[in-house]
Amino acid sequence: MALRFTTAGESHGPGLTAVVEGLPAGLSLTPEEIDRDLARRQLGHGRGGRMKIEKDRAEVTAGLRHGRTLGSPVAMQVVNLDFANWEERMSPWPVEAEIEEVHLPRPGHADLAGVQKFGFTDVRNVLERASARETAARVACGALARAYLRALGVEVRSHVLQIGTVRTTERESLSPESFEGVDDSPVRCLDPEASAAMVDEIDNARRANESLGGVFEVIAFGCVPGLGSYVSWDERLDGRLGQAIMSIQAMKGVSIGDGFAVAGKVG
Repeated sequence: MALRFTTAGESHGPGLTAVVEGLPAGLSLTPEEIDRDLARRQLGHGRGGRMKIEKDRAEVTAGLRHGRTLGSPVAMQVVNLDFANWEERMSPWPVEAEIEEVHLPRPGHADLAGVQKFGFTDVRNVLERASARETAARVACGALARAYLRALGVEVRSHVLQIGTVRTTERESLSPESFEGVDDSPVRCLDPEASAAMVDEIDNARRANESLGGVFEVIAFGCVPGLGSYVSWDERLDGRLGQAIMSIQAMKGVSIGDGFAVAGKVG
């Protein structure tokens, strides 16, 4: 079975649920492996206020026994601590209180398309799901995938190349050891000078009540040739990676290998 996952839950609802299928039986896991990545998700200079509220932990409710996978789907739950402040507005069941609807869709979000697609009058029915909070469930799934890949000798690393107008110098030769201490940077940048400039860029944007975009790089070490397949469009690895990344909220571009830089080179 191919490895796949699904998530459920709203940003301010009771919690998030994640289900991962396709893990082999006997894979060793620890709570620390999952929660470590959830904690890393909450790092970063300029993060939103929600990160100060939540203390994410994944509770495994199925598919694991005594620290080893059973070969059946693994189910996890991540509680939303902020639900305590939204209990009436986001209750799964009817409440007596009159709940004010949200009628102003946010530009650049899924709000307008969502209310038109499903016929809602309340934008909150869309924005609660089309929220960055959903990525907490994805990170829990990713922690399981990371443990599986590590057992196969594959390590995945990432770092930030650009925030706003500040861009670090790209390094040609990187190894897994190159990323030791990357989380010590408040913006996960390997270049200390660029890291400091990125922090300043974020602070300046925050004072102007603005937000910033950026670019990050993900590198997989230890992969074997032949992953995916060239024979069918929906099995091509580049295409599957691109779709997975673009499905994350706010992602607007994916570059594989030299990517967009190829446009300025001869063939």
